[in-house]
Amino acid sequence: MNSMLTRSKQRTICSQLGRVKLQLLYKASIHGFTGPAFHQQCDNRCPTVSVGYNASGYVFGGYTKQPFSQSAAYVNDDQAFLFTFSGEKLLKYPVTVSGNAVKMIANCGPCFGEALVLVHGSKAVVYSAPGNFYNFTAADMHGNDLTLTECEVYQVEETIALERPWRTIHWESVNRNELKESINIYQPTDSSVSQARVLLIGPVGAGKSSFFNSINSVFRGHVTSQAMAGCFTSSLTIQFRTYSVKDGRKGKPLPIIFCDTMGLEESTGEGIDIEDISSILKGHLPDRYQFNTSAPLDSDSSGYLKSPELKDRIHCVTYVIDACKVSIMPPKLEEKLNAIRRKVNLMGIPQLILLTKVDEACPLVKEDVKNIYKSGYIKEMMQEVSARLGVPLSCVVPVKNYSEELELDPDCTTLLLSAIIQMLRFTDNYFDDISDKFSNMEV
Repeated sequence: MNSMLTRSKQRTICSQLGRVKLQLLYKASIHGFTGPAFHQQCDNRCPTVSVGYNASGYVFGGYTKQPFSQSAAYVNDDQAFLFTFSGEKLLKYPVTVSGNAVKMIANCGPCFGEALVLVHGSKAVVYSAPGNFYNFTAADMHGNDLTLTECEVYQVEETIALERPWRTIHWESVNRNELKESINIYQPTDSSVSQARVLLIGPVGAGKSSFFNSINSVFRGHVTSQAMAGCFTSSLTIQFRTYSVKDGRKGKPLPIIFCDTMGLEESTGEGIDIEDISSILKGHLPDRYQFNTSAPLDSDSSGYLKSPELKDRIHCVTYVIDACKVSIMPPKLEEKLNAIRRKVNLMGIPQLILLTKVDEACPLVKEDVKNIYKSGYIKEMMQEVSARLGVPLSCVVPVKNYSEELELDPDCTTLLLSAIIQMLRFTDNYFDDISDKFSNMEV
C-alpha cells in the first residue's frame, strides 16, 4: 500500500509523539469505506493516527493511544488529540473530556468523542460536530467539505535503540582517513582495468544521483552537485552517464566510476527498459546515451559498442532503495527489480543494496547518524529489503546522502566511504571469478 500522507507530514505528526514511526494499517480505497473493513484492519492495534483527506485538499484526523474495538463504549484517553494541517503546519486540538476521548462504533471508522468521525455510517463521509469533547472550527479542520477521498489509519511504533550495535563501525577521524586512503590506492586485480565500474539502479527518487553527488562532495571537501538530482515523480536522469570522482578539485580520478541510469518506474513502458540494463551490464552503452523508453538500444544504434572490453563492462551492481518506501514498494516495481537481479545473477556480477534516506525513516538515526546500527527499525528495513530482493543481509548497506546540508558531516561521510569500500570488495570478487574461469579453461 502506498501512503498518501507525505513524509514531511508524517515527521510533523511523529514530532508530537516522540521517537516513533508510522506503519500503515488501513487504507479505505483498498480495504473499503466501511466500519467492518476498518475494524478488521485496526482493532486491538494501538497507538494509532487516523487521517482523512478530502477533495478540498484538507488533511486532518486524530491520535489515540487506546486500541479500537466494537464495544459501543466511550474510552478514556488523556493524550488523545485531533489535528489538521495548514500547509505544512500542524494545528492540534487536545481532548477536553478525556473520559469521552474515543467512541467504539461498529459501523464507523475512527470516532473521536462525538466531534469527528471518519467513514461515518460505512460511507465515505465525515461526521463533524465541533465542541463535543474537542474544540475546533469546521472551516479550519476540513473546510466544511465532509466527503472523504481517502482515509488512512497508521499504527504508531516506537523506534527502539538496541543495547549494542549489531554491526561494527569506527567513527573516528583516523578511520575515515584510512577509508579514503584505501579507496585512493585501490587497483583492480585485472591489469587491463584501471577503474571499477559500478552501476546504480533504483526507483525514481531513491537517491542514485544524490549518492554520486555525496561521494563527489566527500572527495572535493565540500558539498557539491554535479549529477542532476531532486524530488520528482519521473526520472531526472534521461541519459546513461558515467561519473568519475576526483580526489580534490584538481586531483587524480579515483579508481571507481559510477554509472547512472534512468530511474525504474512501476508502469510498463515507463522508466529504463530492462533490455537497456542488459546492454549496460555488457558494456555496449556509450556515455551520454539518450534513453528511449519505447525502444531499447540495439546493435545498429549510434554509438553502440559492438566489442566491449572488460574495462567497459559493469563490475558491480548497486540497487539504491529508499528506506522510507521498503514496506510500501509496489509489487510491479518489485517484479522489475527481481527480473533485473536474475539477469545480473546469470552474468555473475556481484550485487549490493544501498539503503538511502535512513534519517527520514528513523527518528533515532535523524537524532544521531551513529545510531544507524542501534536502530531496530533500520535493521528490520534492511532485513525486509534483503528478503524482497533476494540479496543476503550482508549485501545491504545503509547510507545518508548529502541533500540539505551545506557542510560535510563526519559521520555521514564515514557511512558513505564504508559503502564504497564494500563496492570495491565486491568488484574484486568479480575479477577473481573471471580469473578462476580462465584458469579452469587453461587446465
